[in-house]
Amino acid sequence: MAKTIRTAISRRFRGYLPVVVDVETAGLNPERDALLEIAVVILEMDNQGLWQAAQTHFCHFIPFEGANLDQKSLDFLGVDPYHPFRFAVSEIEGLTMIFKEIRQAVKAHGCSRAILVGHNPSFDLNFLNAAKQRTGLKSPFHHFSSFDTATLGGIFFGQTVLAKVVRSAGFDWDSSEAHSAIYDAERTADFFCAIVNLWEKRR
Repeated sequence: MAKTIRTAISRRFRGYLPVVVDVETAGLNPERDALLEIAVVILEMDNQGLWQAAQTHFCHFIPFEGANLDQKSLDFLGVDPYHPFRFAVSEIEGLTMIFKEIRQAVKAHGCSRAILVGHNPSFDLNFLNAAKQRTGLKSPFHHFSSFDTATLGGIFFGQTVLAKVVRSAGFDWDSSEAHSAIYDAERTADFFCAIVNLWEKRR
């Protein structure tokens, strides 16, 4: 059996690999409402030990059979779930691809599993766990633990709204791009890395 090589990443968060996640949905109920989009940003350390975004993976989903589609949520997102140019796939196909990329990163760094980083991450994690139950897939994420950038924003800047948190940390925020899974996940990753790097410099 090949020996697992543990990197500095595997020693930072109890063997967990932080992976930033954002989902867009057709409502607020993870058991009933459709999961429409997911984006994940896999993080890495540079040669100086600073955290940065490494890879972004995303997928658009076809609503699962019997899923509720709340029109107010769809109007807010500006999404037609059945538009052909979404190039959407089933939950099992899309999540299989996303989970494979995460597992490869977990293995490459000698980590035990991934831990979800999100802005109010219980929302994202609940939708992922519901999709996991529907598809029968095994998730690479810790089932209930997560890192919350809303909490970090409140502690460091007194802000909890993602746009305000990101701007407070010195990053640009484009409101016209907001509420797409890719944009929100990448800005959340920028903020999380900035806060962890700030802490590392003060240690």
